[in-house]
Formats: sequence, C-alpha cells, structure tokens
Amino acid sequence: MVIGVIGESCTGKSTLADKLKCLLNAEVYTGKDYLRLAKNEAIAKKLFQKKLDEAVSGEHIIYVISEKEHLPLLPEKAFRVLVTADLDIIKERFAKRMRGNLPVPVAVMLERKHGCFDNKTHNIHVVSDQVDLDEVCVSIQNMINAL
Repeated sequence: MVIGVIGESCTGKSTLADKLKCLLNAEVYTGKDYLRLAKNEAIAKKLFQKKLDEAVSGEHIIYVISEKEHLPLLPEKAFRVLVTADLDIIKERFAKRMRGNLPVPVAVMLERKHGCFDNKTHNIHVVSDQVDLDEVCVSIQNMINAL
C-alpha cells in the first residue's frame, strides 16, 4: 500500500510518517528522495512511479509530500493523509528550525502557502496539533487493513 502523507511544511508530516513507518514496517520517501534511484532525474522519477505503482497492492511505502508538484507521483489507489496545523503553530515550528528566528520573508511565504493542500483529495484529515498521532496511526492502519 502506498500512503501519501501530504501537507505544508511544519505540519507534522514527518513525525506522522516516522510513527507509521514503525507500525507498518514501511519504507519512507520524502520530496525528491526518489533521486537516489538514478543519476538522471527523469529516469529516477519513472523508477519511483513504477515502484509506487507496484506497491499499491504490496509492500508499504510512505511518500511525504510538501510540494504540489509531487502529488501526481501518487498512484490513483494510494491512501492519502492530509496533515494540517494552525498557521501560528506552523510559524512556531518553523522558527524552531531556524534557531528561534522567523524572518519576515519566510513568514510571508508560509502565509501564502497556508491551506494550499486543503482542497486536495484525501482519505483522512489529521490536524496534527489537535490529535494524538499514535491513535491516528492505529486508525490509519485499521483503515488500510479494511481496504
């Protein structure tokens, strides 16, 4: 099964993916990690799409997506998890990554991108700052097993 964990930066996607990885014994790819499959980007992308297509009914692969351009790589039958967080939480988390300082241009970029995945198709919506991610992982596992 391919699980797409989709959302903006600092919403909790990687934390959720790490928990799912342990629970499902899954392989995790993030963003352009597929480039490690080949030296040529076009070939790497094709190899990755083939790997994802084959995993739909087999091994568990989690693909963490924070850029819209990567959404088309998900197979149609992938299980999609939309992960969101309040804009203030996102800014706070991003500031921590930048040693406590959130430059104005970065804040403006986060504001502009906020909500960019909200209208994308998903099987489950996780508001990471309002739920227990361990419970969410068990729910996702149960939903996947029911498919």
